Amino acid sequence: MNAPPDWWKHFFSGLAVSFWRAALPPEVTQADVEFLWKHLGLSPGDRVLDVPCGAGRLTLPLAERGCAMTGIDISREFLDAAREVAAEKRLNLELVQADMCAIPSRGGFDAAFCFGNSFGYLDDSGNVEFIEAVAAALKPGGRFALDFGQTAESVYPRLELRQEGEMAGFRFVEETRLDPATSRIENVFEFSRDGKTERKLASQRVYLAGDVIRMLAAAGLETREMFGSIEGESFGLSSQRLLVVAEKSGVSGAKRG
Repeated sequence: MNAPPDWWKHFFSGLAVSFWRAALPPEVTQADVEFLWKHLGLSPGDRVLDVPCGAGRLTLPLAERGCAMTGIDISREFLDAAREVAAEKRLNLELVQADMCAIPSRGGFDAAFCFGNSFGYLDDSGNVEFIEAVAAALKPGGRFALDFGQTAESVYPRLELRQEGEMAGFRFVEETRLDPATSRIENVFEFSRDGKTERKLASQRVYLAGDVIRMLAAAGLETREMFGSIEGESFGLSSQRLLVVAEKSGVSGAKRG
């Protein structure tokens, strides 16, 4: 299996992009938007960072609500798709093709988020660098929401070595293994549609929830809320995802009270 360390540089192209754009139904996106609006305390005019933003699944609807959105992603195909929709809807937002650690603005964002289980792609130093870059980009009192589905509490009780099925016109197969020496989940994805098949390798670091909280704290991001689902359930063993809302140290803005 052995995905290369920089697998994410080349993964999000071709059928993988089409599959990810079609995989999540509108009600899932709507629930994520409502969660972010509520728990980040967003208001029209707020400067908000979405990293990595993919095809703008969350960037675009938050821009429609009046947020000044900046999205960063390494995939040109994802960003092209986001720009097309933004143009159709006449939305004014900033989309940047860059590595997720290469956040251009420093200290100017009211809020930021990393959703879609996109954390943990990098090695340990890279994951720390990403959190530090987000913290540096936030104003004092700014909030950061992290969505992470690869905690040990989530993964180990329900690890499946093989999954396959059909979704949104795609046939997909996912093979999974754990590398215990590196605490990484490695995957082989196979996407098929209209007689075309693509095979891609991926890898993601597994952390305990407490490890994530400590990384955030070391970067000056104090955890305010922690959930196990978008509906606000408590995080625990077998929760499908970890949702953390943290706040940057310093004097809070008036909107935070």
